[in-house]
Amino acid sequence: MFEYIKGKVTYIAPAYLVLESNGVGYLLYMANPYRYTDKMGEEATIYVYHDIRQDAMLLYGFRNYQEKQLFLKLVRVSGIGPKSAMAILANEDHSGLVQAIENDDVAFLMKFPGVGKKTAGQLVLDLKGKLGDLELPGGDARPAAALSADEETNKELSEAVEALLALGYSKKEAAKVKKHLETMDASTTDAYLREGLRLLTKR
Repeated sequence: MFEYIKGKVTYIAPAYLVLESNGVGYLLYMANPYRYTDKMGEEATIYVYHDIRQDAMLLYGFRNYQEKQLFLKLVRVSGIGPKSAMAILANEDHSGLVQAIENDDVAFLMKFPGVGKKTAGQLVLDLKGKLGDLELPGGDARPAAALSADEETNKELSEAVEALLALGYSKKEAAKVKKHLETMDASTTDAYLREGLRLLTKR
């Protein structure tokens, strides 16, 4: 129904953002809404998927066409719903995801929330050899500085932890990576969240 929406980012929460277009505020569930922190109050183009259910109509947002196509392939796999697919997309190393599927790396796939051994095997079975046309970028290679976090970054750190929980990671998993994140010298929620996701899914 919708391919993309162009509008102004007016609100960001751990699991979604609001994009205002022509006087209408669209609530878009995002893998990492904090990627758009620098777009607050500015115009952005976000690709969308309209999920129609018996009890709800939801919009999921994506940075670009390729990310949306990967989402569509993921939700076609038995056992992968939109929430699990968004949790998988939250880790920006999509090329690593493709590599894991191509190499039958079930252990890596099981690190994502909601993905057990059976579902990981189904991901390999259904998608192996079918993701090469997406031209997916690799992860963010920028190193994180290992310095003490100060009080000004506590809000951003807390938001990042909330975002991890919203994606489906357990409190235990979030608490484990939080200890490492507290040593970072990061100024944005996005930076904390990216590093947290990297730690939770690293090989």
